[in-house]
Amino acid sequence: MCGISGIAGSKNIGVPLLESIKHLEYRGYDSCGVAIMTPYHIEVRKNIGYVDEVNEREKLSEPQGEIGIAHTRWATHGGVTKENTHPHLSCNKDFAVVHNGIISNYMEIKKWLIGEGHKFHSETDTEVIVHLIEKYFPASKDVENAFVMAIKQLEGTYAIAMITTNEKDKIFCAKRESPLVIGLGDGANYIGSDFNAFIDYTKNAVVLDDDEYAVILRDRYFIKNTFSGDIVRKKITQINWDSDMAKKGGYPHYMLKEIYEQPQCVINAMQVDKGLIRKLSEMIMESNRVYLIGAGTTYYVSLFSEYNFSSIAGIFTPAISSDEFKNLGEVDKDSLVIAISQSGETYDTLNALKFAKSRGAKTSAIVNVMGSSIARFADHTIMQGSGPEICVISTKAALSQMIILLMVALEVGVINKKLTIKNKNEIERNISMLPELIQKILNEKSGFIHTIAYKFSHINNWLYLGRGKYYPIALESSLKMKEVAYIHAEGMPAGFLKHGTIALIDEKLYSIIFMPPKSNEELYNLSLGSAEEIKARKGFIIGFHFGEKGGVERLFNEEIILPKAQEVIAPFLELVVAQLFAYFTAVALKRNIDKPRSLAKSVTVA
Repeated sequence: MCGISGIAGSKNIGVPLLESIKHLEYRGYDSCGVAIMTPYHIEVRKNIGYVDEVNEREKLSEPQGEIGIAHTRWATHGGVTKENTHPHLSCNKDFAVVHNGIISNYMEIKKWLIGEGHKFHSETDTEVIVHLIEKYFPASKDVENAFVMAIKQLEGTYAIAMITTNEKDKIFCAKRESPLVIGLGDGANYIGSDFNAFIDYTKNAVVLDDDEYAVILRDRYFIKNTFSGDIVRKKITQINWDSDMAKKGGYPHYMLKEIYEQPQCVINAMQVDKGLIRKLSEMIMESNRVYLIGAGTTYYVSLFSEYNFSSIAGIFTPAISSDEFKNLGEVDKDSLVIAISQSGETYDTLNALKFAKSRGAKTSAIVNVMGSSIARFADHTIMQGSGPEICVISTKAALSQMIILLMVALEVGVINKKLTIKNKNEIERNISMLPELIQKILNEKSGFIHTIAYKFSHINNWLYLGRGKYYPIALESSLKMKEVAYIHAEGMPAGFLKHGTIALIDEKLYSIIFMPPKSNEELYNLSLGSAEEIKARKGFIIGFHFGEKGGVERLFNEEIILPKAQEVIAPFLELVVAQLFAYFTAVALKRNIDKPRSLAKSVTVA
């Protein structure tokens, strides 16, 4: 999501700069722009829309120059407007900046700069960067020094690229927790959010690490540590990919790439406009009946959220599959229907919303595609900002939707006096730990999950069992196995096992049990009891749990032990494990991972 590119060349770079941001379109964006150093000034051309649309209106490649930067933006701070689109100029128009990431202290910097006489033209956090550089430059007349002073002021995450009329042959760039790479070409050097930005021009790259900055010229570059100022020597990486592979960021499949993007998706979800969260919470409290609707994965997102609204906010918000909503939903002007859709085009969900509106109900939606039918149709819409999800199988979009609805449940809990502000803040602190824990699983458990998946890829029938919030996690996890590996997997409440399904248990039917942390004592013991029932009938069990190897979970034939986690975030970690398990099983079976048979990303038919 969001993309930076830049070129320092020896000939006009308008066309290749335009092509470079086209190569970044897969990252997801709603606006784009370029800043090109002409012989007279920095010319900025930008607008909302896709690259081709904006180019048709603004002629992005028309300015003549040998150095420039470009950006594709997915709105975070401020709406989708031309003013909020990157690049941003300083007051005197001598500096232009593009930026990915979140500057967490931008408001205090902005207030200070306004007090110093700076005029802001956007709502973005990015614009403070260019004004800071402008602020620091006059004292030393040294661009590099001003650039470093500015980035030292920033808190949060960033990949930054800047050009200036004061040194017309250079691009200045810096990185912290947002990717930025340098491409080394013949007669030109490049920068990009990833290798895609310059993959057609060079296969030689240098990857910046956190708290490093670089100065790029057409025939040379240097990298320094932001805080010590020491020169950093970097290894040149050879990119042995074709363009298609590069767009996957080096991952063999989009599904795996998108699983690995989930830590950032959680961060993005937590940074969704609080005003939109509050508005939806107020709509919920003002309604006599509230429904959560979705289809397939988003139905399971809705079901998971039903549990959160009940346990956290103290209200009942039944989840109904969109295709059955007309048969079950009782709606009138005092009702609210909240639709969940990744594409924003899901036929059944859109049809359910139309039905609700025809009865006078209020509607809201959480979607990932700006300008989609559901986003436009709903009375209130939250854009989840997960970035593009190319794989037909939804992973990161679903997780993001769960997080956003959890944030809504917290807000409703406060309004409903089921939570104190202190309780809410504590839960949010726990959620803020989730990206690190997901990353830990991706880094430390992927190999182990891979081994188990390959070992049991020949098993054709699985039960996925969970209690409480782990029941919808089991449903969604089993759906992943069905979708991508074409294996029969049935999700159900673990307590349901003894009411009929237990008759199927034998050595050929394998089970996965989603265990809660031991701190949730009642649920933990009940889940363990279900494992006992399976084991007594010689059933095979894989346990996802937070305990220790060889503990009371001795009932498990195989176990995947997760890092210790608070109850509110534990289900998300088990979901990520299940996504990886399904993915590696499908790879072992040589399935078409990103485009499974008979499935489409957006189901737009009845």
